[in-house]
Amino acid sequence: MTDPADRETGKHTSLSSADSLLENYILRHIEPESDYLKALYRATHIKLLRPRMASGHLQGRMLKMFVRMIQPREVLEIGTYSGYSALCLAEALPDNAMLHTFEINDEQEDFTRPWLEQSPYADKIRFYIGDALKLVPGMDVQFDLAFIDGDKRRYTDYYEMVMEKLKPGGYILADNTLWDGHVVEQPYPTDAQTAGIMHFNDRVATDGRVETVILPLRDGLTVIRKKTVND
Repeated sequence: MTDPADRETGKHTSLSSADSLLENYILRHIEPESDYLKALYRATHIKLLRPRMASGHLQGRMLKMFVRMIQPREVLEIGTYSGYSALCLAEALPDNAMLHTFEINDEQEDFTRPWLEQSPYADKIRFYIGDALKLVPGMDVQFDLAFIDGDKRRYTDYYEMVMEKLKPGGYILADNTLWDGHVVEQPYPTDAQTAGIMHFNDRVATDGRVETVILPLRDGLTVIRKKTVND
């Protein structure tokens, strides 16, 4: 059983040898990581606490692929952290499209903003410091795609807010929805993060406004599509 302190700090168990070999195989057979992203990932691990929060090579290429497929004009990200996922989302955006990425931790700004503003995709990224739950509802924007990767305790709140701002036929990607397997365990009374993820998963699974699938990628990635009137 995982120690509750590990859950609160986002600590995860290490991959088994077989899993590690398989992951390395996958990484050798997908689109390579750019030198800029490699440098950002390395800096994240050297300079920031909890560097595992960064998306990394595999998930980053997955996010880029989703943007290629969906071709969104307006994208919302909740939880910028070091900016790795933001750069992967922005990389595939079509011309005149925009990513709006929100980070609630103002101490993160000094690290993250230069990486975004000095990137090849700076003109497609707007970086906000503040609580997305307070700022996004006031924006005159309807989103085609949203990536939720913020405070796990508030996932259901993020979801309901995003649904109000998401176009019919639009998509939500929610990260960490298997939470290192803790979603199939009885959460500790103090483990608000696991409880938050479980509540979110239950809410989405019973929401008639959407169709959804959970991908067992890394820590779980839920893909949600908002239905249209024709569905």
